[in-house]
Amino acid sequence: MSLYTELRNNISARFTEALLAARAAGELDFAAPPLFALEEPRERAHGDLAVNAAMLLAKEARKPPREIAGIILRRLRCEDAWIAETAVAGPGFINIRLDPAWLTGVLPEVLSAGPRYGASESGRGQKVQVEFVSANPTGLLHMGNARGAALGDSLAALLAFTGCEVEREFYINDTGNQIHNLALSLEARYFQLLGREGEIPENGYHGEDIAETARSIAARDGDLYLAWDAEARREALAAYALEEKVAGMRRALEDFGVRYDVWFSEKSLHESGYVRDTLRVLAEGGHICERDGAVWLKGADGEKDEVMVRSDGTPTYFAADIAYHRDKFARGFDRVINIWGADHHGHVARMQAALGALGLEPTALRVILMQFVRLIEGGETVKMSKRSGRYITLEDLVAEVGRDAARFFFLMRAPDSTVDFDLDLARSESAENPVYYVQYAHARLCGIIRHAQEMGLDVEQTPPPPVLALLSDPRERALLRQLAVLPEEIALAARLAEPHRLTGFVMELAGLYHSFYNHCRVLQAETDDLRAARLALVRGVRQAAANVLGILGVTAPERM
Repeated sequence: MSLYTELRNNISARFTEALLAARAAGELDFAAPPLFALEEPRERAHGDLAVNAAMLLAKEARKPPREIAGIILRRLRCEDAWIAETAVAGPGFINIRLDPAWLTGVLPEVLSAGPRYGASESGRGQKVQVEFVSANPTGLLHMGNARGAALGDSLAALLAFTGCEVEREFYINDTGNQIHNLALSLEARYFQLLGREGEIPENGYHGEDIAETARSIAARDGDLYLAWDAEARREALAAYALEEKVAGMRRALEDFGVRYDVWFSEKSLHESGYVRDTLRVLAEGGHICERDGAVWLKGADGEKDEVMVRSDGTPTYFAADIAYHRDKFARGFDRVINIWGADHHGHVARMQAALGALGLEPTALRVILMQFVRLIEGGETVKMSKRSGRYITLEDLVAEVGRDAARFFFLMRAPDSTVDFDLDLARSESAENPVYYVQYAHARLCGIIRHAQEMGLDVEQTPPPPVLALLSDPRERALLRQLAVLPEEIALAARLAEPHRLTGFVMELAGLYHSFYNHCRVLQAETDDLRAARLALVRGVRQAAANVLGILGVTAPERM
């Protein structure tokens, strides 16, 4: 347990004691202490923490919140709890100002934990799968896929940092209509290359990458497939393209810092009979009906029925998707997290309902819906279309702005917010570029430590508490407090599945450090003890920044 968490828990316990003491004295009447929150005020001037217990009790205790707050404070024991001041504010909040001396213990905690500072065991015993990107293997990965990759990979790292056993998975949609259209598109390009007439279907793929694949096939096999019957030819062309496209996706994602534990084939679900077996389980549970020659999944709670097997006998994508999710839980995952595009929002409720029909816990599946990406260059929105081939690929993006900038920019917004990706800003080496701003702070931190070593100073020694207590400048205390809250921030980000909270944290940390750097001398501090204390602070901030950047999949450079 971190120092800050322990402090908060102690204060919460003191408030509960105060409530019970007030009830025992007949000053307050309630059945049980309310589940009050201990929160950080938005305005730092209001204090370090705020408690809403009085407002929660007002109705049951039949007293005004401010009166209840006064009663609580009269019963509150503040000794040995780092509480310096308390005050009743607004409609009945109790604001708390902490004794700054509590911050002395933060640096030894950070420096002792090192790369594990902020980690926890809160997720131990939980086996979690994060499935993300899972793009159709019919083209190159684009900006939207890149956002999903950054989000999924950092979320998996975040969950692992809190003790979960995590697997990253890519679901390959290697069967169905999109593969049929891929084969027809390749066949048309192949015919054109060999002097035959060929037309890409309306729902086919017109991108240059499809033409390149056709050229590779023709270069390797010549006119071999012209003599084959249409079905065999299309199957061979699609098989070649699938192998090529999946390999390309793997390379592009690895260059983006993303490595999957499992690449799962949709086709394998059909070939193994698992889709049909899943339909059998649903039928045995009374969830299947037949109508108009097709097989339907009965809608739950008034929802419409969904086709599972078409009248021609072919299972739908939804049937395969249900089988896929059944397989996930059969592999022993306690929780499954899917990252889908916002256009899949209508699919969430019916998938959870299908899990319930299979006897699985619907809430064990969490779907994070991700909004789209708008690419901005020169102040103008860049139009993108995957089918026509006019779009920025993941590889293009990394080549343009680098892996770090791309990942950081995608992780600066919550998934349900549209990202305006400004290419010009991402390329710039200035304080306006958020990732450059953070990485420059880390490089500055490393530079100070490097210079201290060149001066012959012992930078590995953690000073004793009386020396660390010299860190009394408001800028130093702001940094210490930011370091102290990191474990709780990581735990909250993991619980809410919100890695973007960490980009906000590390940007704020960098801002606090730049302010400290501009006002507080480190190597030329007034005394040796103050220099030692500030060096320890520099080491602690460097460690925290590196730990957060590591979770985000962004490098922490030592020089820039």
